[in-house]
Amino acid sequence: MNVFKQMYKSLYSPRDIAIYRFQGIGKTILYVFLLTLLSVLPTFYHFSIAINNGIQAAEEIMREELPDFTIKNGELDSENKVPVTIERDGFSITIDPTGSVSGKDLANTGNTFALLKDEFALAAGGNVQTYPYSMIDATEVGKQDFVDFFASMDGVTYIILPIAFVFIYLVSSAMKFIEVSVLAMMGLILKNIGGRRLNYGHLWRMAAYSVTISTVFFTIMEAIKTPVPSGFLINWLVSAIVLYLAINETPAPKKA
Repeated sequence: MNVFKQMYKSLYSPRDIAIYRFQGIGKTILYVFLLTLLSVLPTFYHFSIAINNGIQAAEEIMREELPDFTIKNGELDSENKVPVTIERDGFSITIDPTGSVSGKDLANTGNTFALLKDEFALAAGGNVQTYPYSMIDATEVGKQDFVDFFASMDGVTYIILPIAFVFIYLVSSAMKFIEVSVLAMMGLILKNIGGRRLNYGHLWRMAAYSVTISTVFFTIMEAIKTPVPSGFLINWLVSAIVLYLAINETPAPKKA
């Protein structure tokens, strides 16, 4: 059975998930990579749209509307001593030399580039990436340097985006493997509750397919940019329930 058919069956059939415990570990690992690829596509799509649409808007906002500022010794200093946010064409730039705005505050702001007290941040599709000013080699950077930087970005997006995709995919893959491994450890408890004899290898394979429903659901929510309240808990609860149902589909030991 190919992995795409397995993905489809994993959406509704704990019995099939139980059967997959006997397949080779290599195929299960391939499935986890495929599931991760599916899950990052909406994130990368929103990220690439934000990059392409935001570069021109960022250059114009930087040049025409933002107050003068400098970044020196890893900190931002501006002639305005209060946070300033300017929006244009679905893209916004925030400058805050006071430290009152953090990267987490930008999660629900749409497509945003922010110059914060000691770091700059990029928010897109509900995800926020932050980078400390210490990454900048220059001892002092000013407003005109950022204007020139954004003006030069048009020609390098075709290089940046593939690198960004690989980075997002690798990080997401690592997180997905951790999620499956932790769920399999939870399965050691669940199989005792169900009175089943399963080893960790069986449970890891079953856990890899048990996360399918939650992964597909959150991928759809990410694609339509709809936040899910208590998403972390929902993800683990759904995956654990599916795994428990799959465990119960395995044969129970015969009583003497």
